[in-house]
Amino acid sequence: MKKKRSMLTVGLLLLALVAVAAVASVMSGRFGSSPPQTAAEPSVKGQSDGGRTAGTLPDGQMDSAGTAKEADLPEEKVDIAVIGSELEGLYLARAAADEGLKVKIIDPRPAFGGQVLQGEMLFLDETRDEQHRLMVQGRAKELFDGFRAGKIRKLSEFGQYFDKLKKDIPVEQGVKIDAHRLTAGKFGGESKLASLDYTTKDGAKKRLTAAYFVENTDYAAVVSKLQGAVRMPGLEAFYGQKDIEYMSAGYMMKFKNVDWAKFQSSFEAMTPKERSAKYGYGSVDHSYAIGLSGMTSKYKPSSDRLFLRGFNAVHQRDGEVLINAFLVYTVNPADDQSVAEAMELGKKEMPLLLEHFRRNITGWEHAELNGYPSYPYIREYNHYETDYVLKVSDMLGARMFWDNVSIGGYPLDLQGTSANKWGIEMGRPDKYGMPLRSFLLKNYDNVILAGKNVGSSAIAYGSARIQPNTSLAAESIGVILGQIQGKKTLRDVGEADMPALHAYLASKYAIKLTGVTGRSKIEGWTAEEIAKLDTGEIVYPSYIQKRKK
Repeated sequence: MKKKRSMLTVGLLLLALVAVAAVASVMSGRFGSSPPQTAAEPSVKGQSDGGRTAGTLPDGQMDSAGTAKEADLPEEKVDIAVIGSELEGLYLARAAADEGLKVKIIDPRPAFGGQVLQGEMLFLDETRDEQHRLMVQGRAKELFDGFRAGKIRKLSEFGQYFDKLKKDIPVEQGVKIDAHRLTAGKFGGESKLASLDYTTKDGAKKRLTAAYFVENTDYAAVVSKLQGAVRMPGLEAFYGQKDIEYMSAGYMMKFKNVDWAKFQSSFEAMTPKERSAKYGYGSVDHSYAIGLSGMTSKYKPSSDRLFLRGFNAVHQRDGEVLINAFLVYTVNPADDQSVAEAMELGKKEMPLLLEHFRRNITGWEHAELNGYPSYPYIREYNHYETDYVLKVSDMLGARMFWDNVSIGGYPLDLQGTSANKWGIEMGRPDKYGMPLRSFLLKNYDNVILAGKNVGSSAIAYGSARIQPNTSLAAESIGVILGQIQGKKTLRDVGEADMPALHAYLASKYAIKLTGVTGRSKIEGWTAEEIAKLDTGEIVYPSYIQKRKK
């Protein structure tokens, strides 16, 4: 009898322990600060679960729900909190501030300016329609016009432009985001981001409360920690890979003492046959060298994680040249170690690349290295679900939306990955609309996605990612936020509200978002063909030739 009682006691104790573990598991799964991973979701290639991609936000103030406990922290209240200092989100910050809203920027990166100022990606890709008409609008037009005219080419000149965007907007650099607090919102009990707790670079603890939070980092620093933020399939699904992999990062190459005039004149003096033999396909004018992939493909990198593709080179004046062509594969921007490894790989390769160019490009015989970027050019990170996710058929079908905040364009350019080093082009749209809904994080009341965080499929992202597209969207959203302040929330903006907002954008900021039409490249396609186009089963450039037959 004693033995039976003892066994019963042990059994009850085990049941109690299982119940406690189950409750803890449910609480963690429901409110944990990292998005849930299903068994089928792949891991990031070459990365462990460490770094900023996994786990809860690292701070003692996190409760069991993964959100911030109330604490006696200095609290600042603003209308718009922008996290990160990438160019695109700065347009939203500037527009909102000009509209009278209180804006603050906090940036987890140690230095300001992201892709442009730290990555030194100073070769700007314009958007043009199929008639080659320039599509850049808004504040970005000043930057792109200056670049084309040769007035904004050097890092210091880009820095001056950034200074104008952030003028009088407080910025805290090098912060560590410790915790976040959620409150009840339109989508339920935990669907509104109320505040962020963070530590400054000097070690001070602070809390930032805002009506709206803008994700403007290149690694979704805040959004990746929000329960209910759904990561959509990336290029790994398109290429049939097991591990998550993003488009290659760029290591910007900087040279000086280049005789650009000699380079250009010698190129122009060649016969087409001579050019093809020396450089392959490409062009050279007084400002740009494009392609020359016959020459670049002869270079053999020292690591299989590196690749030299065709040039996007710009003459910055005074014999200084900047080139976007050197790729580093399997870089995870959310992992500091991965970023550091990429930068080390790139830097070690630069003397070898310099020697290759000296030997193979006329006018580069005396070229020298002109320093190194402090950060890689990050093209892509995780794609999180938004209220509307842009598709390939939206772009090639020239679709416009009632809530347009940008008119986009540019080829569907999927830069290389380790599975496809050259990358692939999936079609060339004429022009298309980008809706407000593609910049609103699904299931959250007040989280806006800027720049690289735009809601699009991994394939549609090839075009959506280009700076003029998302810069205009961010600026338009900043203006709209100012116009609806005190009247309604961004999520309450409906189709009936947009004509007045579009008219205001046109009259005050010369931003035209209505009355624009593009040429559909998929007119007459069946629903089945369109579905396959959106999933990547149809590669448009090759399929369209087959379809014509």
